[in-house]
Amino acid sequence: MDEEVQRVLDSIDALGTDGDAADRARRLTELLDDWPDTHAKVRGMRQEAVKEMHESGMSLRKIGEELGVSFGRVRQIIAGETAGQAKRKAAAETE
Repeated sequence: MDEEVQRVLDSIDALGTDGDAADRARRLTELLDDWPDTHAKVRGMRQEAVKEMHESGMSLRKIGEELGVSFGRVRQIIAGETAGQAKRKAAAETE
Protein backbone atom coordinates (compact mmCIF):
# COMPACT_ATOMS: atom_id res chain seq x y z
CA MET A 1 0.00 0.00 0.00
CA ASP A 2 1.14 3.51 -0.75
CA GLU A 3 2.79 5.16 2.26
CA GLU A 4 0.62 8.28 2.07
CA VAL A 5 -2.59 6.24 1.90
CA GLN A 6 -1.40 4.20 4.89
CA ARG A 7 -0.81 7.40 6.89
CA VAL A 8 -4.39 8.52 6.22
CA LEU A 9 -5.75 5.12 7.26
CA ASP A 10 -3.57 5.15 10.38
CA SER A 11 -4.92 8.60 11.26
CA ILE A 12 -8.47 7.34 10.94
CA ASP A 13 -7.60 4.35 13.14
CA ALA A 14 -6.16 6.73 15.75
CA LEU A 15 -9.46 8.60 15.90
CA GLY A 16 -11.01 5.45 17.32
CA THR A 17 -8.26 4.60 19.80
CA ASP A 18 -6.68 7.81 21.12
CA GLY A 19 -8.27 9.70 24.02
CA ASP A 20 -11.22 8.96 26.24
CA ALA A 21 -14.51 7.64 24.92
CA ALA A 22 -16.16 11.06 24.71
CA ASP A 23 -13.25 12.54 22.75
CA ARG A 24 -13.21 9.57 20.38
CA ALA A 25 -16.95 9.74 19.88
CA ARG A 26 -16.84 13.49 19.12
CA ARG A 27 -13.97 13.12 16.63
CA LEU A 28 -15.61 10.13 14.92
CA THR A 29 -18.94 11.97 14.72
CA GLU A 30 -17.19 14.92 13.09
CA LEU A 31 -15.52 12.61 10.59
CA LEU A 32 -18.80 10.85 9.78
CA ASP A 33 -20.61 14.18 9.40
CA ASP A 34 -18.03 15.31 6.84
CA TRP A 35 -17.60 11.90 5.20
CA PRO A 36 -20.16 12.22 2.36
CA ASP A 37 -18.54 15.44 1.08
CA THR A 38 -15.04 14.03 1.56
CA HIS A 39 -15.95 10.79 -0.20
CA ALA A 40 -17.42 12.71 -3.15
CA LYS A 41 -14.30 14.88 -3.33
CA VAL A 42 -12.01 11.83 -3.38
CA ARG A 43 -14.16 10.18 -6.09
CA GLY A 44 -13.95 13.35 -8.18
CA MET A 45 -10.18 13.57 -7.80
CA ARG A 46 -9.87 9.91 -8.84
CA GLN A 47 -12.15 10.52 -11.84
CA GLU A 48 -9.98 13.41 -13.00
CA ALA A 49 -6.80 11.35 -12.63
CA VAL A 50 -8.30 8.44 -14.59
CA LYS A 51 -9.55 10.80 -17.30
CA GLU A 52 -6.05 12.26 -17.53
CA MET A 53 -4.59 8.77 -17.95
CA HIS A 54 -7.09 7.99 -20.71
CA GLU A 55 -6.59 11.33 -22.47
CA SER A 56 -2.83 10.71 -22.47
CA GLY A 57 -3.47 7.67 -24.67
CA MET A 58 -3.80 4.81 -22.19
CA SER A 59 -6.46 2.25 -23.03
CA LEU A 60 -9.21 1.42 -20.57
CA ARG A 61 -7.70 -2.06 -20.19
CA LYS A 62 -4.24 -0.68 -19.40
CA ILE A 63 -5.70 1.76 -16.87
CA GLY A 64 -7.63 -1.12 -15.31
CA GLU A 65 -4.43 -3.13 -15.03
CA GLU A 66 -2.66 -0.18 -13.38
CA LEU A 67 -5.51 0.33 -10.88
CA GLY A 68 -6.43 -3.31 -10.32
CA VAL A 69 -9.99 -2.90 -11.61
CA SER A 70 -11.82 -4.05 -14.73
CA PHE A 71 -11.83 -1.93 -17.87
CA GLY A 72 -15.60 -1.68 -17.43
CA ARG A 73 -15.09 -0.13 -14.01
CA VAL A 74 -12.59 2.30 -15.55
CA ARG A 75 -15.28 3.34 -18.03
CA GLN A 76 -17.70 3.87 -15.13
CA ILE A 77 -15.16 5.95 -13.21
CA ILE A 78 -14.57 8.17 -16.24
CA ALA A 79 -18.35 8.56 -16.66
CA GLY A 80 -18.69 9.50 -12.98
CA GLU A 81 -20.80 6.45 -12.11
CA THR A 82 -20.45 5.05 -8.62
CA ALA A 83 -20.35 1.29 -8.17
CA GLY A 84 -23.83 1.46 -6.59
CA GLN A 85 -25.25 3.37 -9.55
CA ALA A 86 -23.73 0.84 -11.95
CA LYS A 87 -25.24 -2.09 -10.02
CA ARG A 88 -28.68 -0.48 -9.93
CA LYS A 89 -28.46 0.28 -13.66
CA ALA A 90 -27.47 -3.32 -14.46
CA ALA A 91 -30.28 -4.68 -12.28
CA ALA A 92 -32.84 -2.42 -13.97
CA GLU A 93 -31.68 -3.59 -17.41
CA THR A 94 -32.23 -7.25 -16.49
CA GLU A 95 -35.78 -6.71 -15.19
